[in-house]
Amino acid sequence: MLKSKSLQIALLVALIATLLSFAKFNHCRGTNWASPDVYIHMCYSDISALYGARQIDTDKWPYASADNSLEYPVLTGVVTYLTGLLIDDPNGYRAYFDLNAFLIVLLLFASVFILWRLAPKYTPLFPIAPAVFGSLFINWDIWAVLFALLAIYFFESKPNLSALFLGVAISTKFYPGIILFAIALLLWSQRKHLALIKYLAITLISWLVINLPVAINSYDGWYRFFKLNLDRDSDLGSIWYAANLLGFYGGNINNLTIIAFLIALGAIAVFFFATAPSRSDLANLSTVAFLTLAAFVTISKVYSPQYILWLTPLAVLALSRDSQRFAFWVWQAGEALYHFAIWQYLASYSGAKFGLSQELYALAILARIAALAYFSSVLIRAALADRSQSLRNAQRNPLDFLPDSIYG
Repeated sequence: MLKSKSLQIALLVALIATLLSFAKFNHCRGTNWASPDVYIHMCYSDISALYGARQIDTDKWPYASADNSLEYPVLTGVVTYLTGLLIDDPNGYRAYFDLNAFLIVLLLFASVFILWRLAPKYTPLFPIAPAVFGSLFINWDIWAVLFALLAIYFFESKPNLSALFLGVAISTKFYPGIILFAIALLLWSQRKHLALIKYLAITLISWLVINLPVAINSYDGWYRFFKLNLDRDSDLGSIWYAANLLGFYGGNINNLTIIAFLIALGAIAVFFFATAPSRSDLANLSTVAFLTLAAFVTISKVYSPQYILWLTPLAVLALSRDSQRFAFWVWQAGEALYHFAIWQYLASYSGAKFGLSQELYALAILARIAALAYFSSVLIRAALADRSQSLRNAQRNPLDFLPDSIYG
């Protein structure tokens, strides 16, 4: 009865979040996404912006062009293409947005359900977080979120299916690939080397099955997503962009991000092996996945508002104490502040009477990063506390000094 009630609460919260999100984006539906309204009212969406810009309105295959293909992985491109086929009106920006928004709502409810199956106590925190529902209709990232959650859900019971879903998730948005690092550490620590090889192989094969047909037929268009990410300089939301705005200029950004991320991976691996024996597989997997993703988005050359959709479900899974909810909301406050800041910063470049200065935008970026770092530190301290408690419990065993043979 209690479990059923917790699901009802989670779905009710998801419904409220959906209504709030749609209300936020509805202004732009009424003005046909005119600028600078899209920034002032924080209702910009790639869904409407790319409908004409990437010729979705003409039913063109998203990866047909070498220089104007969709800047998303293959399965997202398939979604944009198939939903575009259902809209006959070349000026159907609103209809196209509404159709995709409807699908996004369904996917949000499915994601909340899967998250509830994994972490029923804290599930409502995901949809009701302001930056989450504020970013829900920016683009199609919720598709990847659902597939990533399915990969985590099936990891223990059906690892082959989990690997398949992870390959699908990576084909939708590249960020779920970071979860592989946590899975690799977990299986390696349990000396399940063959299971790890099999998991990696199934993930890779499923990704190849989805991507190879498009890469073979439309290589330049398919590769454009990767090229844009490799070639981009410091961009909106990143710590590097904030440093530039404040007058600090570094060296080669690509080299700096790679080196910094490798150092972060090493530190996370040390943390994992120090704490893993005292925690459940789900706690280890979700905490390491969250910390790895947090490091990635902090070190990355760009931070988009919708990245909060990636982070928050993993954060919810990583929560282990009610006391951590304060840190969760501190982090979410930082994200909400950044969500406001980026749109008002962009408004200042699009003819708005009021906007955010470069310095204030840079400070908002740093505040978001600081809030994320604070929440991450709370998760780390909790894991270390679990380890210390486990060690103390082991030392209290009065039979520990006896030889193993006495136990039979």
